[in-house]
Amino acid sequence: MMQMGTVLRDAEVAVRAGKDAAGEGDGGAADVLVGGVQAAGELVLTRGEFARAVQLGMVRAARPTASGAARYARAELDRARLAAGGTDALRERVEALAGAEAAAGVLGIGPSRFTRLARCGHVTPVGYRINRYRAVVWLYLAAELRTFAAREPGMLRGTAPEADRELMAAKEDLRPRRWRGRHVGLLLRRTADPWGRAAVLASVLPEEELRAAVPDPGERIVLAALAPPPPYGHPQVPASAAVALRLLKAGPPEEVHWYRTSLDFALTGARGQSKSTGERGPT
Repeated sequence: MMQMGTVLRDAEVAVRAGKDAAGEGDGGAADVLVGGVQAAGELVLTRGEFARAVQLGMVRAARPTASGAARYARAELDRARLAAGGTDALRERVEALAGAEAAAGVLGIGPSRFTRLARCGHVTPVGYRINRYRAVVWLYLAAELRTFAAREPGMLRGTAPEADRELMAAKEDLRPRRWRGRHVGLLLRRTADPWGRAAVLASVLPEEELRAAVPDPGERIVLAALAPPPPYGHPQVPASAAVALRLLKAGPPEEVHWYRTSLDFALTGARGQSKSTGERGPT
């Protein structure tokens, strides 16, 4: 087992390597780097809209500063603006609606029908907020709702399909699981580093499942050091944070099994890299 200092040092190396492998780069000497607030302003986005643009891979961060603060190259901001077709188009792509009533308005249906569509997995949240009553308020991309309406007009009228009726009768709610799948997928796209990818998958497992999947304490230290931070909008107030934390962890047994299997596969690759290069992770 390596000493803890070596493990944490290697974890930091993995973070940097993962960012480089994901194409985030260091911006180059000729690039001007700006902070997130300034970058959002230059793209004419609110901080929340800019956070979603980063989350969705529309804007890529440069190598962070020594303090860990994210920085963005002006060349990357220009690329994102051009790729979207201008700042107005970029804002439309990241526009999010909070709650069933607002989302239903885009589709021209009632909130109860929209809730059924969302609970049955026909639309996937892009984020969440915890309101003052400690209830989860899901966020949906307006652009995706419009695409859904154009693709599935029959779902907006008439009776619910039998599969949906069965899910509702069983009081199923696929929104947390669908959001987790989306969130994990976006995080995995942002790093090609084997230990970084394993850390993303490990972060979704409940603690007891993680200990069973990764019995080596040294490996768990590495995975914890590389774990992604909570998404933008995650509450800081302890009572609300406790509610949100449940959204970050896999729940149904089949979902837990899927992430454990994926983590086992990712760790096999990460351990193989450590043996071949000796660059990171317990030996």
